[in-house]
Amino acid sequence: MSKGKLPDDYQKTIRSLSDRIVEAQTPIRVLDAIKWDDGVRKAFLKGKGKHMPAVDLAYYQARPLSFDSDAKKLEFQNIERDITRHLGQFNPVGQIMRRMCKEYRMVVRMLEARGTADFGLISQELYGAASDAFHAGDPTLADLGLMLSDYLNNIAGRGDLKDEAKTLTAEDAVAMLQQRLSGVFGDGDDTVRVFVSDGIVADAAAGADYIKIRADAMFNERDVRALEVHEGLVHVGTTLNGLNQPFCTFLAKGPPSSTVTQEGLAILMEVIAFASYPTRLRKLTNRTRAIHMAEEGADFLQVFEFYREQGFSMEDSYGNASRVFRGSTPQGLPFTKDLSYLKGFILIYNYIQLAVRKGKLEQIPLLFCGKTTLEDMRTLRQLVDEGLVVPPKYLPQQFRDLNALSAWMCFSNFLNHLSLDRIEADYANIL
Repeated sequence: MSKGKLPDDYQKTIRSLSDRIVEAQTPIRVLDAIKWDDGVRKAFLKGKGKHMPAVDLAYYQARPLSFDSDAKKLEFQNIERDITRHLGQFNPVGQIMRRMCKEYRMVVRMLEARGTADFGLISQELYGAASDAFHAGDPTLADLGLMLSDYLNNIAGRGDLKDEAKTLTAEDAVAMLQQRLSGVFGDGDDTVRVFVSDGIVADAAAGADYIKIRADAMFNERDVRALEVHEGLVHVGTTLNGLNQPFCTFLAKGPPSSTVTQEGLAILMEVIAFASYPTRLRKLTNRTRAIHMAEEGADFLQVFEFYREQGFSMEDSYGNASRVFRGSTPQGLPFTKDLSYLKGFILIYNYIQLAVRKGKLEQIPLLFCGKTTLEDMRTLRQLVDEGLVVPPKYLPQQFRDLNALSAWMCFSNFLNHLSLDRIEADYANIL
């Protein structure tokens, strides 16, 4: 679209429908709606971890959602109907927007089901289950978690790969992160802000144009590098690229299907930027294993004990176990969002490998043009050609110059065809 030209009716229609989706999803805050308050944690730790956390259906009923769920589902249904009415059944961007509406309705249904068995079942529909296979006959996510744990155990026996001491305060981390991200995003008033917050559970959390660092958290330089890549270059970068979209404004907001793509992209970026490390990887494998345990019938105390056996403090073990059961009950099915990291990593890695193999390199950077979903990539390519989607403004260096990434993936494609078991036998006398 040439500069100065006003959007035509078609573009205005897409912008209008897209804005309605963005507005409709605004009050839906999944993690806020399912988190357990501090009183539950204090009571559990006071009881020395011997008694189940006091969370049941009544607990959630006493904490109503911040919106009218029936009205919200109807709102999305009306938007979906209007998308078909204005764009037709088979319009590509209309199909993406309709799927988003369906997903958001399912998210609302999941939140309505807090504290019941349906919560965990809908969570599996949205984020997947640990027992899902990637392809017929391939290992499952649970298998991957166990396999990686075995490798990490072999590495852990080495004394020279211990983590550096966490000597950086939240203020130190904020200063370092702000300086690095300003170098990427610019340092004007409208760029990325990093600040200390005492209202978050995780060490750090990314918003649209900010990263919050938990006030009492401690870090080392490796942690800060991982936050720069994961939260900054990927999560904030894709949000800003989504906010930069002239018509498809829905790309600034991510339903659950985009969470898998987003977290996978973030983990892949950590790996190719050499920002990941064994302790961080173990955190992801532990989350996958803990979710699988809960899917197989383990309760909160058993998952808590799993973390205790790994050497975590009571406080950290509670925090990790509560991630698995939030939204559910201590004996219920798990909330499976934390599968997104490893699941997304495998799916994104395979996608990039295939894009290189088939010579479709131009599709790879489009992963960053907003909160994208893997199944929409072909459509997004089409929308860029039509001028409805603009390419990403902010792109990590590794995806800006595809030469090195392509070379790595070409080698990787070849190496995947070699039998590691056979190689292990052949190398036995030199390793």
